[in-house]
Amino acid sequence: MAKSLKVGVIGVGSISEMHLKSYKNNPHAELYAVCDQNEARAKAVADKYGAAKVYGDYRALLADPQLDAVSICTWNSTHAEISIAALNAGKHVLTEKPLCLTVEEALAVQEAVRSSGRMLQVGFVRRYDPNAQLLRRFAEHGEFGDIYYAKASILRRLGNPGGWFADVRRSGGGPLIDIGVHVVDLCWYLMGKPKVVSVSGNTYNKLGNRSNVKGLSFYKASDYDASLNTVEDLANALIRFDNGASLYVDVSFTLHIEKDESSAKLFGTKGGFEVIPEMKIVTEKHDTILNVTPQTDHPGFDFNAAFQAEIDHFVDSVLNGTEPISPVEDGVEIMKILCGVYQSAREGREVRFDGEAERA
Repeated sequence: MAKSLKVGVIGVGSISEMHLKSYKNNPHAELYAVCDQNEARAKAVADKYGAAKVYGDYRALLADPQLDAVSICTWNSTHAEISIAALNAGKHVLTEKPLCLTVEEALAVQEAVRSSGRMLQVGFVRRYDPNAQLLRRFAEHGEFGDIYYAKASILRRLGNPGGWFADVRRSGGGPLIDIGVHVVDLCWYLMGKPKVVSVSGNTYNKLGNRSNVKGLSFYKASDYDASLNTVEDLANALIRFDNGASLYVDVSFTLHIEKDESSAKLFGTKGGFEVIPEMKIVTEKHDTILNVTPQTDHPGFDFNAAFQAEIDHFVDSVLNGTEPISPVEDGVEIMKILCGVYQSAREGREVRFDGEAERA
C-alpha cells in the first residue's frame, strides 16, 4: 500500500466505538479527526483515541484537505445528506446501515458515488463476519445447490432503545430498519443477491416501548425518552426474488416471548445451513443426511471480529482502488426491500418492483 488512510469519524454515539477502535487497530489507517454536534463529547473521544482534529460541524471536517475518508455514525435521517456531501468533497465513505431512509435518497447517493469517482461502502457488518464469508464461499462453489428459501428472525422481548431509535423522523422506522436490516441483507447476500420482485409486509405497534416493565434492564439511547415512540414494535415480510427464491423475516423491539431469539437459516437443493446463532451445515452424501459443524475459532457471530474485518476491508478497498463487498448498489437494493415492506404495511397490499423501482 502506498500510504496510510487519514480517516474522520462523524458522530460519536455508541456505534462509533466500533469504528474508532477498529481504525486504531489497523496499521494502514490514521484516525485523523472526530466530529460531533456535541463538540465537547467529540473532544473527549478525540483525546481518548488520539485524533488530531476535532470538529462540531461535519461540513468543516469535509473541507479539511488532509482528510481522505470518513465513517458516518449519525442518525439514519442524516446518512444520505452527509454521504453526498462527503463524496462531493472528494472523500471516500463508510456509512452505517441503513444507507438512508428512502429509495430516492439511495439513488441520489448512488449518483454521487458515480459522479465523484469516490467509493462508498455500506456498513452491512454481518457480511464481514468470518463465518458468513466461509458460507458464502461454500455457496459460490455450489455446495448448497440453488438456494431457494431463507428464514430469519431477530426478536427482542424488551429491547426498544428509545431516543432517536424510537423517533421515526430520525430513524425511519423501528426494528425492521434498525436490526432487521442485518438479517435481510445477510440472507440476501448469501442467496447470491437476486433481484427483488415483490414484498408483502406487516408492521404492528401493539405494545409500544413497554417502559412500564419493571425488573429488566436493556440498552437505552443517550437521549432516551419514554414518552417518545413513533416506530413499529414488530414487523414481518415475505420477499420474493426474480429467480423464484423467497425470504421470510420477522423482527421485534418488543414482543411477548420467553426470551430473545435470533436465527438465519437458508435452504438449497443440495443442502442448507444456519449462520445465526451458530454456523451449521446440513447436506447429503451417499443417500445419507449429514449434520455438519465446521471447525472454526468462533462458531457464533463475533461482533468485534466482524467490525474489524469491515474496517480493514474499507481501508484496503480505498488504498487499493477495489470495490467493497457491500457497495452502494447493494444499499439501494436493500432500501427497496425495506421501503417496500413499510409501503406494503401502510397500504395493505403486495408491493411489486416491475422495471423501475417503486418510490417509497
